Amino acid sequence: MGNAGHRVNLLQGEELLLIDRAVYVPEYEALLLSDVHLGKAETFQMAGIPVAQQVNGETLERLRSHCQQMQPQQIFVLGDLFHSRQGLVVEVEAAWSKFLKDMDARVTLVVGNHDRAVSWPDFNMAYSNNPISLGKLLLSHEPVSPDSLPKGSLNICGHVHPVVRLQSAVDNLRLPCFYHEHHFQRLTLPSFGSFTGGYEVSVGQGQTAYLVVEGCLMILDSPF
Repeated sequence: MGNAGHRVNLLQGEELLLIDRAVYVPEYEALLLSDVHLGKAETFQMAGIPVAQQVNGETLERLRSHCQQMQPQQIFVLGDLFHSRQGLVVEVEAAWSKFLKDMDARVTLVVGNHDRAVSWPDFNMAYSNNPISLGKLLLSHEPVSPDSLPKGSLNICGHVHPVVRLQSAVDNLRLPCFYHEHHFQRLTLPSFGSFTGGYEVSVGQGQTAYLVVEGCLMILDSPF
C-alpha cells in the first residue's frame, strides 16, 4: 500500500483512510465506495439530452487508480453501481466486466435502489440485499436506523450524495464530502461517480464534513 489517504479515527480500533470519494479500511484491506451510477450519461443521452461520453471512463479510471495505490483485497460498492436499466448499454457492461477481470480483489455490491431496477448480466462479483458487517463497521446503501446499530459501531452508507457549499467573495463551490453524524454513529460517503449531483448538508453540532481536495484533507465542523 502506498502513502495515499488521510487517517481518521471515528471509532476506537477501526482506523479509516479517506481518499478521493472513497474509504480504505487497512485492517480488512477493504476499499469502500458508493453511488457510482455507471450509465447515467447514457440514460440522459437516450432521453435526448447531450452528455459527454467520457463520464464512465473518468469514474473507472479513478477507481483503478485507488486500487493501484491501496492494493485492496476486498472492494465493497455501497449501492447504485448502475444508474438505470436503460443506461446499462453494451459499452457500460463491457467496461465494468473488464474492470472486474483486471482486479484481484473480491468485489461485493450492497444492492441500492437504482440497482434493483437493473436486469443484471452475469458479472463476476457478489451481491447482498442486506447490510454487511465488517468488524465494527456496518456497510449499507441507505442509512440504517440508529436504534438497530450496535453500540460502538459505525454505519458507513451512501445514497445521499453529500456535498458542502464553500463561499467566498470570489467563489461559490459545492464539493463532495464525507459526512459524519456523530449522534447517529454514521458516516455517509460522497458519490463516487463523476456525474451524480449532490445533496447539500449542513455542519452543525455533532456533525463533521471531511473533504479531500487535490490530495489535501479539509475538516469542517461546528465550534459549538
